[in-house]
Amino acid sequence: MTRPHRSELAVPGIRPELFPKAAAGPADAVFLDLEDSVPEAQKAEARANVVKALREIDWGRKILAVRINGLDTPHAHRDVIALIEEGGERLDVIMVPKVGDPREVFAMDLLCTGVEAAAGRARRVGLGLVIETAKGLAQVEAIAAASPRVESLHLGVADLAASLGMRTTQIGGLNPDYAGPGGMLDPWHFAVARVIAAARAAGVRPIDGPYGDFRDAAGLEAAARRGRALGAEGKMAIHPGQVASINAAFTPDEREVAQARRVLAAMEEAQAAGRAAVALDGRLLDIASIRQAEAMVAKAERMAGA
Repeated sequence: MTRPHRSELAVPGIRPELFPKAAAGPADAVFLDLEDSVPEAQKAEARANVVKALREIDWGRKILAVRINGLDTPHAHRDVIALIEEGGERLDVIMVPKVGDPREVFAMDLLCTGVEAAAGRARRVGLGLVIETAKGLAQVEAIAAASPRVESLHLGVADLAASLGMRTTQIGGLNPDYAGPGGMLDPWHFAVARVIAAARAAGVRPIDGPYGDFRDAAGLEAAARRGRALGAEGKMAIHPGQVASINAAFTPDEREVAQARRVLAAMEEAQAAGRAAVALDGRLLDIASIRQAEAMVAKAERMAGA
């Protein structure tokens, strides 16, 4: 998928009045939620709201996803059947929460294949897998490669913190108990880096988890820049007010792009002269530098064409 996926806004399925605002807003991706943000007694109502929104709202070029209920609940298979049979062709991705085993992904693939065939759906729905348990993190490489339907991995930080027994009630962010000699460290570094590595190895998009304190603009920016530095494609947002900052963080800076183009030009000149490396601004560049620069320029061009 060539559409940008910098920001991914969560919208509760039980709040249909928010759907048009999300569709018209600046988020690259929207996921309508049937899981944690919906009380048990309102699951069926939320599902009906989302199916109606898939068919009736103009979502433009956004990546449109729905997060279904967990596979260990009585709602998940009903969610999948309703979304595919009744929701039309617009749905891009079904997000599966708390994936802990690659066999769950295989089962989802089979279910989607059967329902698509029964519904006569022309376009295959993708899968976005949320890694938010210790079991899922331990098997993330196999999970990411478990089905050709997988399009993205998403880090679910709140449930992962609970699963790991972390001493925090925050959604993302730093923890004063996790400190080194120079100040606070990042307790999420390992999880973020592992999910990103697994996603990139499988050729799917890594999406960083949300930052819960939507009033803390500086904390959000720091978390987004951390994810970007480690290779994340984008970041989940729990509030519309976070989207602009996330988009900015994951959009290549003009100076970065200009430098990447200088690197490509310098390496092209070096190769024409029969050299595999060249110095630019006091730094050695080689073939690996070309790959880094090409990735930066390609991303900037995708953003410009979005």
